[in-house]
Amino acid sequence: MNEILKYFPTITDRQKEQFSSLEGLYHEWNEKINVISRKDIDALYLHHVLHSLAIARAFHFRPGSKILDFGTGGGFPGIPLAIYFPECEFTLIDGTRKKILVVNEVKGALSLDNVTAVQRRGEEEKGKYDFVVSRAVMPLPDLVKIVKKNISNIPHNAMGNGIICLKGGSLDSEIKPFSKKCEVLPISQWFDEEWYKEKSIIYLPV
Repeated sequence: MNEILKYFPTITDRQKEQFSSLEGLYHEWNEKINVISRKDIDALYLHHVLHSLAIARAFHFRPGSKILDFGTGGGFPGIPLAIYFPECEFTLIDGTRKKILVVNEVKGALSLDNVTAVQRRGEEEKGKYDFVVSRAVMPLPDLVKIVKKNISNIPHNAMGNGIICLKGGSLDSEIKPFSKKCEVLPISQWFDEEWYKEKSIIYLPV
C-alpha cells in the first residue's frame, strides 16, 4: 500500500480500504488458483496494482466512460482502475474460466458494482467502449485487429477514444505500423522505482 499512497495520496478512505484488501484477497486466491506467478505475488502492489494505475496518471476517465479490459488475467489493469474510477464502467474479459472466477470473487469482496467480468474471447466481444486497456496481452497490431470493432465513435473524454496498453521493453517494431498516430509514454516519468525504467504506456487513438 505504501507505493499506492506515495503516488496517490488523495484517494478516499473507501479506496484505501479497497486497495488494502487486494493483498489478502490475491494471496488467498492465488493459493487456490495460480493467477499470479509465485515470485510476483509478493510484489503485488509494485508489479501489478501500481503498474495498472500508471494509466490513471496518464489519463483521466470522465464519469460514465466505458472501458474494456482485454485479457484481464487476474484483474489487471481493470480492478485497480475500477477502484480509482468508481464512476466509470469496466468490463473485464478473459478466455480462461479460472481467471474470471478469481476476478469475480475479488469484485464481490470489494463491492465493485462498476465491474462486469465474463469469460469471453476478444473476437466474441460485441460491446462498444471509449477505451480498450490491456497489459502485454499480445503485439499491438494483433490487438488492433481484434478490438478496433469495439471502439465507440462517440467521444466522452478530452482524449480520443482508443487503445491503451501497458508494455515493457523495446517497442519499435510493434508500433511501427502506427507510428504517426500512437504515443509512447514512459512510466518512469511518474514512478521512480527501478522496475518501471523500461515500462511504457502505448496510447493509440482509433
